[in-house]
Amino acid sequence: MRYLSTRGHPDRKRFCEILLEGLAPDGGLYLPETYPRVDAATLESWRGLSYADLAFEILSLYIDDIPADDLRAICRRTYTEDVFGTPQIVPLKKLEPGLYLEALSNGPTLAFKDMAMQLLGHLFEYELARRGEELNILGATSGDTGSAAEYAMRGKKGVRVFMTSPHGRMSPFQQAQMFSLQDENIHNIAIEGVFDDCQDIVKAVSNDLEFKRRWRIGTVNSINWARLVAQVVYYFAGWLQATERPPSQPGPGRVSFTVPSGNFGNICAGHVARMMGLPIEQLVAATNENDVLDEFFRTGVYRVRGAADTYETSSPSMDISKASNFERFVFDLLGRDGARVKALFGDELARNGRFDLSSDPAFASAAARFGFASGRSTHADRLATIRDCWDRQGVMVDTHTADGLKVAREHLQPGVPMIVLETALPIKFAATIVEALGREPGRPARFDGMEDLPRRVTVLPADVERVKQFIATHCA
Repeated sequence: MRYLSTRGHPDRKRFCEILLEGLAPDGGLYLPETYPRVDAATLESWRGLSYADLAFEILSLYIDDIPADDLRAICRRTYTEDVFGTPQIVPLKKLEPGLYLEALSNGPTLAFKDMAMQLLGHLFEYELARRGEELNILGATSGDTGSAAEYAMRGKKGVRVFMTSPHGRMSPFQQAQMFSLQDENIHNIAIEGVFDDCQDIVKAVSNDLEFKRRWRIGTVNSINWARLVAQVVYYFAGWLQATERPPSQPGPGRVSFTVPSGNFGNICAGHVARMMGLPIEQLVAATNENDVLDEFFRTGVYRVRGAADTYETSSPSMDISKASNFERFVFDLLGRDGARVKALFGDELARNGRFDLSSDPAFASAAARFGFASGRSTHADRLATIRDCWDRQGVMVDTHTADGLKVAREHLQPGVPMIVLETALPIKFAATIVEALGREPGRPARFDGMEDLPRRVTVLPADVERVKQFIATHCA
């Protein structure tokens, strides 16, 4: 298996090379040259596998430069009941006829990012030990990626983490999760700006090839293919649970997924699963008031917003107006035309802050070819959905999952199960839960008093050079 850049760079690389690299040299994102296909017989043969062994079966289709026994051991070490709190790892809960919630937030930081980040930590440690090298990870978070990465990498040999986040824009619980860590290999940088400023800094540093090579810079954001492919697994796991049926019922059943989406990484993993042959009817992107993705799927116009036009909402992990993973989908949408993708995401976005595919035949056929749909949710919608879910099902959901449930109900189809991907546990957004229900959400005992712990964080302006200087100082 070889990987190529969405912007047409001629190099083709193997998995372990792009694992440590992040962005391609031309600023593009890596994708496999082709998506491996999984037929109905293979899908059926995976019923009954543990989540760890299912992960091995899927990841081994993409990773041929780690010995199979080693990769299987990494998967089994990652996906355990001790780490994720349940033997199913991602159990499916039926909320009402045709509507399901897939639990992805039972990991160490109570958010779906743990599903991939725990694996990534083991992969990094394995490959760095094999090479006898070190890696400095630079990331950007709007709330959950940062804590998931830091908890996955803390204490790992050969790894330092430099995590940028928008100063003052995460929930108090999210800030405390990250900033209370005292591990010497973990560095928090609060950027005076919004998440997109953090993401731009990560990309700018990654595109400085001399600095990147000198200081061995890698990424854990979903621009790193390794993290995205790990997320593909729970789509297969959700499908396998939702389509359990008697042997007399022929053919693979189809399901739909609704995914709360800001940076397009989580739902992009669903796109990959569908391209592999998983019978997905619809992939529904649910946005909050920062609706750049919903606008594209409705109109064909991709329009990024500046900091002043990025709303601060009660589902803050989706307060994103520049969806970096969207480039992967557009690459497939446009027939894998790297030159055109480079023009759109390079010059055209830089010049106009937008591009328009509304008149392109590829966009006209996008829903039929790729199954995408979308919808938007507001603060009032979140409150109403949280109340409804609690009153009718006795299930408390976080604000982002509430966005997903609201939009999912608008896209239900008779006979097609709709699975909403849970994003986090409610305690991470306690203020809005109290506003909706008049009660505090429960929290695991290990997080009691966390907000009162000493904090280790540096505040910096949204300046690439200042961040580079901070990295160099702490790596020297």
